[in-house]
Amino acid sequence: MNVVIIEDDPEIIEAVSLCFDLRWPDIEVKTANEGIAGLNLIEQESPDIVILDIGLPDIDGFEVCRRIRLFSDVPVVMLTVKDQEFDKVKGLELGADDYITKPFSHVELLARVKAVLRRSTMPQLEEDQEPLTVGNIRIDFASHEIRVEGREVKLTPTEYNLLQLLARNAGRVMPHRTLLERIWGSEYIDSTDYLKVYIQRLRAKLNDDTQNPRLIISERGVGYKMAK
Repeated sequence: MNVVIIEDDPEIIEAVSLCFDLRWPDIEVKTANEGIAGLNLIEQESPDIVILDIGLPDIDGFEVCRRIRLFSDVPVVMLTVKDQEFDKVKGLELGADDYITKPFSHVELLARVKAVLRRSTMPQLEEDQEPLTVGNIRIDFASHEIRVEGREVKLTPTEYNLLQLLARNAGRVMPHRTLLERIWGSEYIDSTDYLKVYIQRLRAKLNDDTQNPRLIISERGVGYKMAK
């Protein structure tokens, strides 16, 4: 497995690298202490996961994450300062897959990384499954291709899995906890911020009105459903 760490604190780099070495002894870790250098490294190395700090000396981690999503869907775990809830939500909105607050334990970091890697694995679906059309959206399960009014839309693995689950249950309300457990895992069943941010991202990519959605509908206090 290949990992890119973008962080300017040598002690954090050492701690994160050690965590990975303990779990995956044959891992290859590359590091950058600035955002631009980190972006170049990601393009060169095509890593399996990126650990990204928010506070970098040239451009901040938010901008790095935004630029990553212009060319890659590599899983990104952001390092945030404790109790900065705004940073966490902003990172998710810009395309981060997860976050972890400093200081953190190696057990917590590895748990987050393993969860993100699990979600990034595309589901293995039967080749004979027919494409599904919901409204103006067409989902080809064999190729993982999403089209909106004939235009192909790129989704991250987590976005795709969430859309697929909603689409397969179109017209049925899916409770928050069910969606969180199925997509993120049982350890995330109370993390409603993740779900809210990803629903917003899906609505934006699928041209659903974020103020008055007609495709992915909220059932207040219960969950979400996709219209038939």
